[in-house]
Formats: sequence, C-alpha cells, structure tokens
Amino acid sequence: MSVLKKKPLEQLGYGFIPDEFIPTGQDEYTLRFQQNPRNDYRDLTETEVQQLINNGNWSSDWSKVKVSAVFDPNQVQHCKFYGLVRIGNLSPSYLDYRNLQLPIGLYHSTIISSDFGDDVAVHHVGYLSYFIVGNEVLLSQIKEMETGSTAKFGNGILRDGEESEKRIELELCNENGARSVYPFDGMQAADVYLWTRNRHDHALQQRFGELTDQKFGGQRGYYSQIGDRCVIKNTLTIKNVKIGTDAYIKGVSKLKNVTVNSSQESYTQIGEGCELVNGIIGYGCRIFYGVKAVRFILASYSQLKYGARLINSYLGDNSTISCCEVLNSLIFPAHEQHHNNSFLCAALVMGQSNMAAGATVGSNHNSRAADGEIIAGRGFWPGLCVSLKHNSRFASYCLIVKGDFLHELDIKLPFTLVSNDVQHDQLVLIPGYWFMYNMYALVRNANKYAARDNRHFKNQYFEYDMLAPDTVNEMFEGMDMLALAVADSLHTAVGKDKHERIVAGRALLANNMDLKDQTIVLQGAENSRRPTVIQKVGEAYHLYRSFIKYYGVLHLMDALEEGLSLQDIIGALSGRSRTSWENIGGQLIESNALQTFLDDVKSKKIDSWDDIHEFYHDKSKAYPLDKREHALLSLIEVLNLEGMVLSTDKIVSLLDQALGHRIWIGEQIYKSRAKDYKNQFKNMVYANHEERDIVVGKLEENSFINQQQKELEIFKIRVANLKGQF
Repeated sequence: MSVLKKKPLEQLGYGFIPDEFIPTGQDEYTLRFQQNPRNDYRDLTETEVQQLINNGNWSSDWSKVKVSAVFDPNQVQHCKFYGLVRIGNLSPSYLDYRNLQLPIGLYHSTIISSDFGDDVAVHHVGYLSYFIVGNEVLLSQIKEMETGSTAKFGNGILRDGEESEKRIELELCNENGARSVYPFDGMQAADVYLWTRNRHDHALQQRFGELTDQKFGGQRGYYSQIGDRCVIKNTLTIKNVKIGTDAYIKGVSKLKNVTVNSSQESYTQIGEGCELVNGIIGYGCRIFYGVKAVRFILASYSQLKYGARLINSYLGDNSTISCCEVLNSLIFPAHEQHHNNSFLCAALVMGQSNMAAGATVGSNHNSRAADGEIIAGRGFWPGLCVSLKHNSRFASYCLIVKGDFLHELDIKLPFTLVSNDVQHDQLVLIPGYWFMYNMYALVRNANKYAARDNRHFKNQYFEYDMLAPDTVNEMFEGMDMLALAVADSLHTAVGKDKHERIVAGRALLANNMDLKDQTIVLQGAENSRRPTVIQKVGEAYHLYRSFIKYYGVLHLMDALEEGLSLQDIIGALSGRSRTSWENIGGQLIESNALQTFLDDVKSKKIDSWDDIHEFYHDKSKAYPLDKREHALLSLIEVLNLEGMVLSTDKIVSLLDQALGHRIWIGEQIYKSRAKDYKNQFKNMVYANHEERDIVVGKLEENSFINQQQKELEIFKIRVANLKGQF
C-alpha cells in the first residue's frame, strides 16, 4: 500500500529537491533558472495583489508570485499559487486553434512552482507543478500535470541516489532482456542495432552505457517543459515530460516519463485515448486513437494509430503501426504494419518491411523458452496468416506465402518466395521471384519509400534501392548456393570439396542446362528432415548475375559521365576486391570501416553519442562513392566469373546489355501490372471495362509506368552518348 504523507501547507511548492541531493553552492532553483534563464520578472504591486484576491485567486505567499511588464490582474482568475510562480507578459488577446478560442491568462487552475512564457492561455488545469511553459501555449481542461525531482523524460539514466532497478531499459530483439539498451533522446536505429548486436564485446557494451550516462548526468531537479505554441487539451495525466514546440496533444489518458520532439517544421500530434509511458517520440510523429506504448522509441515521422500496442520496441523513421501488437522488436525505417491481428515479437526487422493480416512473426510460444529471435533483411514481407518459428533468419526481400512454418528457417537467398508445400511435405523456394513476377511492386516500393522520407535533415543516408551493397553481396552468395545445390543434387562433383562443387554447378548453369525435370535440393535452409526444393534455379542464377552486372554498369556510366577515363577507374580499383557491408539502422556501412569505428569507441577516441552520430553523417556523405566502388568491383568480379575483363572493347557490349536489361525491367513492370487488367477474376466485379478503369485507373495512364518509360528514354540517350565516346 502507498504511504500517504501529511505535511504543513506552507511547505507546498518548496523542497522540490531533497537537501542531500543539492550540490554545494546551488539551491532548488539552480537548474530551473538554467532551463529558463529569463530574468525580467518583477514583484506584484499591492494594488495588483488586491485585484488578484478580488478575482478569486489565492497564494500562500504573494511575494513568490512574479510577473512581467505587461500584466493585467483581470487575466488571472480563480487560481491558487504555491511556491515560486513566474508569469510572462499577458496581452489583451486570445489564442485560437482549430476553433478553440480561449483568452490569454490563467483561469481556474492550481499552480505550484512553475514558469510561464508570454501570452499563455491556461484554463481549468486541476494541478500543475514544476513546469516551464513556453510562449503562446494553450492548456485547457487538464486534470494533472506534475513533475518529480528525479524526472528523466524517457531517458535510460539514473538520478543521484537512485538504485539501478530504477533505470529504464528497452528489452529489444529478445524477450529475455539480454539485449537491453538504455534509451535516450536522439537515439538512432543504428545506435540501437550496434548496442544490441555486440553482447560478447563487454568493453564496447560498457562504453555505450557510459556514453549515455555521460550525455545527461545524474543531477536531480529538472522541470518538465512545454515548448512554444503547444496546444494541450482535454487530457487526464501528464507527468515528467519534455515537449518541443508546436506539439498538439488532445484527449490523452496519460503521458508519463516521455520526451516529445516537435518543431514548427516537424510538429508532433498525439490524440485521443493514448497512454504513453517511458518513451522517446521523434519529430513529426502522429499518435492517435487508443494507442498504448510502454518503454519505446518512436523515430521521426512515424505513426502509431488505432489501438496499436508498442512495448519494449524501437520503431524506425517513416514507419506506421496500426491496430496490432509489437513487442521486444527493433524495426528499421520504412516499416508498415496495419492489421489488428498481426503480431511481431522478439524480432530484428531491417526496414522496407510490410506485415500482412494474421502474420505471427516472433511468437516465443512456439519454442522451448522465451529467448528466441527473428532476423529479417530489407524488404521483408510475410504474407497473410504466416506463422514463423524461432529462431529464423531471412535475406533481403523475402516474401513468405500464407502458411504455418513449423521449423526454424535460414533463408539466405534474396528476392525469394518461401512457401510451405504441405501436400508434398517440403519447403519450396523460388529465388529471384520478385524479378520474375512482380517487378512493378519491387521498383515502385523503392521510389515510394524515398518519396515518403519526410525528414527535414537527411544527414543519415537510408538505402531504399533494391540494388545496393547488401543485396548484391547476398546475390553473389546466392549464386554460389544455387551452383552448389545444382552440383550436389545432380551428383556432378561427388567427393570434391565445396569450391570445386560450386565451380561444377556454375558450369552447368552457365551452359543453360535444362533443369525443369530435375529436383534441386538446398541444404541448411530449414531445421527439419524434409527437403528444401528450389524451383527455377537456372532463371534465378542468371537473374542474380544480370542484376549484379546491371548494378555495376549503372555506376560505371555515372563515373564515365563525370569525365573519368576507364583507365583511371580500373587503376583506382587495382588490387581491391568486393567487401562485406552491414545494414545498421537502414544505413549501409562497409564492415571494416564499421569495426574500426567500434574500436575507436572502445579506445575513447570517439567519446560521445554526438561523435558517433557524426561518424554516421560522414559515412553517409561518402556513401555514394563507396557504393560506386562496390558496384565497380562487383562488375569486375562477375565479369571474371564469365572469363572476361573490363576493357574499352567490352564497354560498348556492357552498355548494350545494360540497355537491354533496362528495357526488360520496363517490360516486366508493365506486364506485372497488366496481369490485373487481363485477369477475368479481377474484372468480374466491374460491370464493364469502363467501370474498372474508373475504379482502378486506366493502365495506359498509370503514372508510375509512364514515369518509368520516361526514365527509359533518358537512359537510352545516356547509353548512346557514352557509346559515341568508344
């Protein structure tokens, strides 16, 4: 049972910080005055005090109520003041926001030791203690607003004298808490990823904790803050909050221990029935209609809506979660999850992902203990009613067909359709499925995510392109896996080592051997005794190779158009080879550079989170050229696999191949969309084609397809110009 304490009334509004936690030379107002350094407040005159009393106001000590130059006692009515209260200018005006019009001043409120900026409208706030309120803020019909001396505003820190169990941690990627991190305002998905992934590196883990504590310090006594031009109305409880400017908060049940980032350009809105506890909310976020979020970080321009539950999770930039439940997950930017019956738990999802209705990804009820994990690369798309078992891992752009997957999966082939063939008791994979059957969605999604990236400061480069160092490296590995599977399934290199078997498989695939009647089995994709069958092996192998070559030629064209000679390009790459890359929070970084950076963190050469973020920004600036180098090295490598070299004589052929590939992509985009217009089952719900075109739009007027055709014409001109040089 809580202990209800009784203290003398004259102490109300004082002693905010216990005496033993006030540093020498400071008092309980030191931090308050640092947070609000304004010093033009004055004492009330005797006449003003009497007018305030006549207006139904009361104070335990009127000498502790300070006002600014522009003050009319008639704009303060039926209020009670305790402790030091400072009020800014009150002009004879009213504030108007979306038809809510309230006069400037303080009305029918109880106020304890708080500061107000100029022209605030405070109406019917039942209890407001230890707040610093900005200029032109509207507060209306709020039950209680309070602050404790140990307020942390959602940051995972400890104040002086607090026990370790008071620290807020996010238990990410695993329900057992062994990948926990300390959340903090400004935390990036990359920070979280690096912190959760390197558990074996105890020195690095210790440094991350030290940097977080160092960023904030442990001193008690910070006041809650509400930034300029905020509107908060019809709300029950607000406690220990830091709210930026221009935020709009209405009908909220509870905001407790939360930082809400907001600005004029990127304002945040929080709506009816929401309960948000122990969290950090980024700029430009939208949170509406019964959302419950506890121990969470919501990165910039993301949304929680319609009763979503977000617990012990990080949601990356430009993402949306509606209706459903997400627990213990780290989600990179551009994630979509809209359906009430989808469930995501104990997962690392690397962005550009979409969760369908009924998808259950990461339920630990299907494993022996609550310590399993799911890792999914970019473009992860589990279909309707997909159920996955811990532990499972998926390469980039895996699409999973409806079904219950009873065994752990390790799908290393990118752009793959994964299906459970119950009738034949086998797992079936179609690598390169997206290339073969839905190029429209694949290309459109990259454009869509880039267009939805609403960040005002894009100082961290999020990769949305389907062809990038991570996916291309996966396709190289995928080519080897397909070659090995072919060699082993056809017994063409029995007794040979792995490399020799891969070479034998490549030879069969390079010769376009007809494999339609052959059963190609992949080892290690599922933790079961049943076979994993790969379909369309030959098509997938050649598509991987074609897209790698296309990726390389695109960047070769950029380099040539910038005036670099082929000799300069080849010379700069001499002795170099394709490197591994890592997706850290939507940003791709070369693995060796990343390891050097982590070593610098451990050695204290990098000694703050700001320095860490500056590293991300520097690598983002360098990324286009680093990506180009990777693409050119990939081109050289794939040409070597074909027994060719990059030369002047080869350039024209490569340009022609790239143009042919680009034309093929355009055709596939059109075909994959045109299927919906030719399908009689799609058409049966319309009275005729005219009605269909009204409802879904005419195929020939499809803006995305037409844009792709325009880009193709530009590409043709580029190729022609470059060919003219050779």
